Amino acid sequence: MEDRQVREFKEKYRDIMLKYLEHQDEEILYSCEKLTREAMESHVSPEEVVNLHRSILEEYDADLPEFVSSSFDVLLEMMVGYGMAHMEHLSLRTEQIALRREIAQAEDMQKTMMKSDIPMVDGLEVGAVSVPMRQMSGDFYSFTNEGDSKISVTLADVIGKGIPAAFSMSMLKYAADNYGGDAKTPSEMLQNLNVVAETNIADNMFITMFYGLYDTKRHLFEFASAGHEVGLYYSAKTQRFTDLYARGLPLGIDSSATYRAFEKEVELGDMIFIMSDGVTETRTAEGFIEREDLIAVFKKRIDLPPQGLVKGVYDHLCKMQEYELRDDFTLICLKRV
Repeated sequence: MEDRQVREFKEKYRDIMLKYLEHQDEEILYSCEKLTREAMESHVSPEEVVNLHRSILEEYDADLPEFVSSSFDVLLEMMVGYGMAHMEHLSLRTEQIALRREIAQAEDMQKTMMKSDIPMVDGLEVGAVSVPMRQMSGDFYSFTNEGDSKISVTLADVIGKGIPAAFSMSMLKYAADNYGGDAKTPSEMLQNLNVVAETNIADNMFITMFYGLYDTKRHLFEFASAGHEVGLYYSAKTQRFTDLYARGLPLGIDSSATYRAFEKEVELGDMIFIMSDGVTETRTAEGFIEREDLIAVFKKRIDLPPQGLVKGVYDHLCKMQEYELRDDFTLICLKRV
């Protein structure tokens, strides 16, 4: 038995159609849009509308030509297929909305887990900007107090995209937080995390990481890299940039890998730049940005405070790419003051 909503829809449709057949007034047709919404809310299928239309026509004109009545068979078959495709579309749309909601919740959780406050310490100014290409990021950075006089800085990048990369990064940050806090050397830190990564991430994924320790008393920076992007060092005295170079296998490839640490004495006004490949692999219509061009972008903003500097570099490189990031973008600046 038909429910009340369906009966009401059929009565309204009949009324509209009969009035239009008598008067051909376009004002009558305007009510069809509202009636279409009612049909969808009442789950009236397209083929039901076609059958209803035919029955009203046959009632209106008992001498309706046979070919007109028969033509509705073709339309009916079309609407059956259309109706099935439409229902599939609605189902997929519902699933997509639910998935977006879940991703948004995962994004909020990741932001909470990955949040790292900028350290406030005498003699050091810090700036950081991190922007995901998609909703969830495969980059993460953190700062940790390591004893009385040392600050650690970590920047990692999962080779991969989307939710799997984001969850792998969340796992690694959890491990890094557990290992940190007691001034482990950069070599020890990367070796410990490499074992965690090799055991827990998929075979087709690996992670690059830069890990450094800044001694705020001696102004000595110790660092090591697991296949991460080469950083930059700016000397205030010479006003020159040099590479902050370190080598090592990415995390998750070989559990027995070792990592060599390097150190750099930091003079007053000097800056350390650590970045992900979303910075170094900025792409324009001409191709990837050259190292010299990237340095020129930094140099133009070198007199800004660290946070203003990294934000200015991000804005410029984002504009170069027509405001469409090709990868997760993370840039950190440490300045001795």
